[in-house]
This record gives sequence, structure tokens and C-alpha cells, in this order.
Amino acid sequence: MPPARLIGSLRTTILPSICCSSTIRPSSQALQYLRAVTSPAKPSVLFARHASHQAQGRANGPKNSPGRRLGAKKSGEQFVVPGNIIFRQRGTKWFPGENCDMGRDHTIFATQTGFVKYYRDPAKHPKRKYIGVAFERTQILPTPPNAARRRRLGMLAVPRKEPEAITAAPVQMQGSVPRPTPVVLHHRLPSLVKMSLAERQKEAEDALSALEDKAKPMRSRRGNIIVPKPVQTREGHGLTMTSNYMFRMTNAEIGRVAEKAGVTVRPFVRGDRFLAWRKTNARRARTAEKRKMGKKGGKKKK
Repeated sequence: MPPARLIGSLRTTILPSICCSSTIRPSSQALQYLRAVTSPAKPSVLFARHASHQAQGRANGPKNSPGRRLGAKKSGEQFVVPGNIIFRQRGTKWFPGENCDMGRDHTIFATQTGFVKYYRDPAKHPKRKYIGVAFERTQILPTPPNAARRRRLGMLAVPRKEPEAITAAPVQMQGSVPRPTPVVLHHRLPSLVKMSLAERQKEAEDALSALEDKAKPMRSRRGNIIVPKPVQTREGHGLTMTSNYMFRMTNAEIGRVAEKAGVTVRPFVRGDRFLAWRKTNARRARTAEKRKMGKKGGKKKK
């Protein structure tokens, strides 16, 4: 405490007592005043505030952002080309297998043309799940380590044909000149060959006309002109290749399945409340049955 402030406090406390009393008392209380003034202040509790990200406010708090559309983008045995994304994930729920790779955000994509396969490989890891691409739909992954390697040049395995046995040419006489092979022109071909060529040409023209009829523009119910796109069909199955390289039935064919099977639907009656009541009860019964079959359905609350 500074001396000037100490002297001022002593004057304010001693002078009134001197003026009021007629006799001067001994200054025994001066030490008490000095002790009271010079005594240390009561210790105050100090708190340390550490810097934190959350202390700045709610501006940087958790946000309810939209989902990132994670999950499988290609199903099993679906056709893919190099670069097609097969599975989006956070972390490594699935690992890249044969003919696949993983991106920086753990996205698994195809590196070869083929069909998607989901499988496990105990030889690599006992618990990991892998996604691979097979070159054939019937191929099973993982490939055995001692199996023959498959070519990746887009070639098709065809059995090799054995060359026919070459008969020995007749021995030419000395001094004789062999005759050249006679050349047969098209107008001198046998009639049987001519008929087969004509039939082939007619079949080709019929197929071309049928394709042109399918590609003719049509009018929809609203009067709009629709030009059908050329589609690639799978022989013997009636399937059409879609934009995602997958053969499937068209929506129109799927809609006619019930009609071909002879399934009849009861017509809707607006004022039939009895039918509505029966449907409501049936729906409630199905919901109750599903709850009983669940994990928490059979447990009783304590």
C-alpha cells in the first residue's frame, strides 16, 4: 500500500477521536488500525477458461445436412464398364476385390468390363467382405490361386479346330503342264446356289422392313410424336438393354404380366364403406403381426 494513502487513512481515523476527547489517550489503537489497513485482502477464487471450438457459438455446431446417398449403386451380376461406381461408403465396410479399386473417399469402382460379384475371401482375410468384377456371369469369385489366368483383351474363348488331312497330290509326268483351276462365274452357278442366295436376300429385306416399321414415329394419346430408339435385345429372353448396361423387361411388358396371367382386380366403389372397413382391419392385423415378429415385440416392460 503506498505511504500517502496510508497516512490519509490514519488521519481520517485518528483526528476525529482527538477532537472529541478532551485528554489525549495513548496511541495503543494505532497499531490495530495499521494492522487492519495493511492486512492482505481475502483470497479470491480464480477460474481458468481454456479455448475451445464450441465456446465460439452455435455457428459451427452440428448441422442437419442432407444425406450423401451412400450404399450400393450396382447390384449383384449387373453389367459394368471401367469407371462405374459400384458402392459408396464411409469407411471400409466393403473392400475392393478382383478387377476393382477404391477411391480417396472409400468409393469402390470397376476397373474392367464384366459383372459385379459380392463375395468373401477367407484366404485374404477371415472377416472382410469384397466386391469384384467377373468377366463372365457364371464365373465364381474368388478365383482359385491355381486356376488359369483369363484374358482381358475382350476376346472370346473358342475351341480350336483341327486342320483337315491334306491328301497327296497326284504325281505329274515329266514334261506335262498342270491345268489351271477353272474359274466359275456367278451367272454360271448352279440353280440351287442361286435359290439359296435369293432366299437369304429376301430374309434380309424382310428383317430390314420389320426394323423400319418398329422405328417409324408413332403418336401418343396426347398427340405427341414419339420416335422409338433402337434397342438391343437379348436373344431368346425378350429382355432389353437399359441405359445402365442391364438387360431387363420394359415397363410396358411388366404391366401386362397380370393381364396375361388372368389376374382380375375388383373395381373400386366410392361408397362401399364395408370394404374399406375390412381392408383397414386387415392392415392393422398385418401391422400387429409384424410387431410381434420383431425383436422387441415379445419383451414385456418391467
